[in-house]
This record gives sequence, structure tokens and C-alpha cells, in this order.
Amino acid sequence: MKKFIQVLLVIVIPEIIIFSLIATYNPDIVPMPFDNSKIQRVQRDSFPADHSTFEELQKDFKTGQEVTAACLECHTERGKEFMKSEHWKWVKKDTSVAGKIIELGKENVPNNFCIGVSSNEKLCSKCHAGYGYGGKNFDFTDQNNIDCLACHDNTGTYKKGKGGDPAPSVNLAQVAQHIGFPNKENCGSCHYKGGGGNNVKHGDLESALNSCSREVDVHMNDKANLECTECHITHNHKISGNVYTVSTSNENRSTCTQCHTNTPHKSKTLNNHFNQIACQTCHIPTYAKVNTTKVFWDWSTAGKMRDGQPYHEEKEISEDSIWEYGSKHGTGILAKNLEPDYVWFNGNSDIHMFDDRITETPLVLNKLLGSYDDNINPQNPEHPSKIYPVKIMRGKQIYDYNYKTLIQPHTFGPKGSGAYWSDFDWHTSAKTGMEKLGKPYSGKYDFVATESYWLLNHMVSPKEESLTCESCHSRNSRLTKLEGFYLPGRDKNNYIETGGILFIIITVLGVIAHSTLRVLSKKKHI
Repeated sequence: MKKFIQVLLVIVIPEIIIFSLIATYNPDIVPMPFDNSKIQRVQRDSFPADHSTFEELQKDFKTGQEVTAACLECHTERGKEFMKSEHWKWVKKDTSVAGKIIELGKENVPNNFCIGVSSNEKLCSKCHAGYGYGGKNFDFTDQNNIDCLACHDNTGTYKKGKGGDPAPSVNLAQVAQHIGFPNKENCGSCHYKGGGGNNVKHGDLESALNSCSREVDVHMNDKANLECTECHITHNHKISGNVYTVSTSNENRSTCTQCHTNTPHKSKTLNNHFNQIACQTCHIPTYAKVNTTKVFWDWSTAGKMRDGQPYHEEKEISEDSIWEYGSKHGTGILAKNLEPDYVWFNGNSDIHMFDDRITETPLVLNKLLGSYDDNINPQNPEHPSKIYPVKIMRGKQIYDYNYKTLIQPHTFGPKGSGAYWSDFDWHTSAKTGMEKLGKPYSGKYDFVATESYWLLNHMVSPKEESLTCESCHSRNSRLTKLEGFYLPGRDKNNYIETGGILFIIITVLGVIAHSTLRVLSKKKHI
């Protein structure tokens, strides 16, 4: 009996404890130091004065320039600051992948939505923070051309018309007397509507964020109610954050760790994932949660008429997707409740410009750089790659068949101006657009398939809805398209699988052998 108790204490009970721990192990309950002290709201160091009491603003303003002149009487240095920003110039100095300093921005980079700004400024300038930006004659050195109200209106009534001037319905004095810090509505008036409509471009930025539930976004919902500038921190009108369709370098970014720590979970296993997986990857399981976003735009089909007139039609493909056709724009597909695609990204990208030759199809307009190897390359410690969620926008757009370069078409203008939306002539539109861009056009055009990649940073879901282990570590992994590394649960490796089976067999045989020896040993002692 004494020997039986010794065996029980030394062998059996420890084995039971070990196997119990293995069977019940859960990475989500491993205790870790957990510090949320960094999570805090931005504290304003000042608050806007009551501008309704200022004598300078008690006027019947006729133009936006008159309002700006009144603003600059007190805010004497703000105009100089703003004129250095990319919101004013629509370009900024950046560093190419070759290390060359270049200017990039909305003004000179092609995209696969409305393609580009040049020659179409009078329409695009509805989202320019200035008055009258309509072509090469716009004076970027005149501070009175700055539109202060677009970003600082707190009445919710300010609107811009074509050419960037205030819409005729705006009461300029009323708006000027009620200004304050930029809010979601101010930022969203442009950033929600890029590409021609609400949520068209980004997929995670749309008007629903102005008032939404926690399920739509944990930061911008009605209870938390974070403003854009709480993450996109601003100093002297320089706003942090990059859109990687017009940026190349890993600089001036807004990140989750501005507010959250590098170890936000109580699980060591989950925190270790942060080394190779961006927060957004797990916490943005779907995007375009409320309204559709455009995922395909084929310009090559544009120009069809009905009874000699342009037309537009759309039909439902499924509960969450719509097909549309318009004579001006061609064919498009819009969808919502989408699962992201995923890429390795190290914070740098390679932007395709109008001068660059097309060497492959589909042509990727902004290659997000990075790979799994970045994380194991000791010579690249400052630029590790992480897996990020993206929206991939696919399209077909016009290019020069002989020069093998993209074309900037002239799309917006009156009939007879060469604008495609008025004359429906691709040759004339291409010729006019490239002349205004200052680039050559061979006279022969065609259409090329293109892709652009849009990082997803908004519409963050509650933690209860974040991805689970099985979302990636399974045969139906979300990361199926990412190659170059072994992912347990997703990938089949014959050596590992065979070794695992052999280990199980050996373990079972060991248990059987151990039990047999015990039985035989017991018989000998009887």
C-alpha cells in the first residue's frame, strides 16, 4: 500500500496535472502585465473664443476671400503655416524607393477612380481648402484664397461649389461667427466623398461615421465620439497620417500605439502577434459596414447612349452588391460588408506616375512594399513588415498604346471643350488632358487593367467581434493569398505532419508499454 501511494504521488498525479494543463491551455487567460494608462483623450490646451462677439465678423460678406481677410487680422501667422501644407498645395515632399526626393500628392498622382486632377480642377476643387482653384492661374501665394471655413465651420451649414467657392446658399457671416476646432463633419465633407460619392474610395471612411453605433466603429461612435484630430494630431496645420495612394515613405503616420500600448492584451500569445500583425488586421474583420464602396470601375465601356442621350442604370447583384452603368463613367460594382484582403507592409510604397512605363498587367498604381522576409532580415531592423488589411480597387483606365504610359483625360467641362463627359470622344479628351498635363500623347489609346491598395484603419469593431485564431490558422484561412512563410493550420507540410503522426503513435505505444510493464510487474509481486 505504501509503495502504491509513492507511485501515485511521484508518477500518476504529476502526469494528470501536466495533461490537464495542456488540455485546458488558453492563450487568452495567460496573465500579463496590462497597462491601459496610455489610453486617454486628447486634451485641448485652449478653446475657441466666441467669434459671434467679434466686430470684424459683423459684416455682410460677399466672398470667401473677405472672410479669410477678416480671419487673418487676428490669426496673423496661420495663413503662412497653412500655405506649407499638402491640404493647400495638394503635393508634399516625399522620398521615393530609390531615395530620391520627389513631390507627390493629389495634384500629380494618377488613380483608378476619376483618374486625376489636372484639367479637371474646377470640379475637383470642391475638396480643395481654397477659393477659386480652377487651373494653372490660381494664385497659391495669396493668403486670402485660403478657405478657413471648410475646416473650421461648426454650424454644419457650410458647403463648397464648383471651383471651390462657397455655395450661394451659405450665410458667410453666420458661419464665420460660429467657428471652432475641426470636427468629423468638416473632415468628412471631403474625405468621405473622394472618387465621386460617399464611401466610394476608402471603404472605411463615410458619412455614417458622423453618428454610428459601437458595432460600426468603437472610436467614432456616438458614445466615444472621437474626432478625427484626436488621432490625426495637428501642429501648425501639419496633420499626421498618410494615404498610401499618394505617399511613399514611412513618415508622419498615425498609429494605434499613439493611444494604446504595444502590449494591449492580457495574453502573451496575442501580444506576440503584434510583432508581425497590425492591430487593424484582427480588429477590422469587415469594412463598408453601412454603405457600399466601389470595388470595380471600367472606363472602357463608357460612351454608350440611349436615343442619342447619356444614361445611367443600376441593378442589384446580391443583397450586398450593386452593378451600375453610366455613359460618363462606364461600368462599376459597389459592395458592402466586405472581408479585407491582406498584404505584408513595411510603411513604404512605390507610386506609379504618368511618366512611368507600363510593364505589367494588372498595373498596380501603388505597390505596398514588404514581405515576411523583412522580419527575419537582420540588415533591415528598422522596417519590419506586418500584415495589414486592405481594400483592393480594380479597374480599367485609358493609356497611351504607343508610349505605354497612363493618360490623364480631360473629363469635366462644357461641350466643345474636349471634356469626355460633354463630348464623349476619348481621343480628344486624351489629347486635351495630356496637353494640360504637359505630357506627350501619341494619338493612339487603349485601356489597361489597374489596381490600387487602400489601407483600412477605420470602422474598428468591438473586441468581441475581432478575428479568432481559426480565422487565420485553418484551411479556410483569411491569409490564403499571403505566401512565402509557413502558417500552422493553414499550410500542409509533409515533414511536420508525418512527424506529428509519428509522435502521437510513439506516445500511444509508450503509454501501452508503460501500462503493460505495470501489469506484469504487479503479477510478479503477487
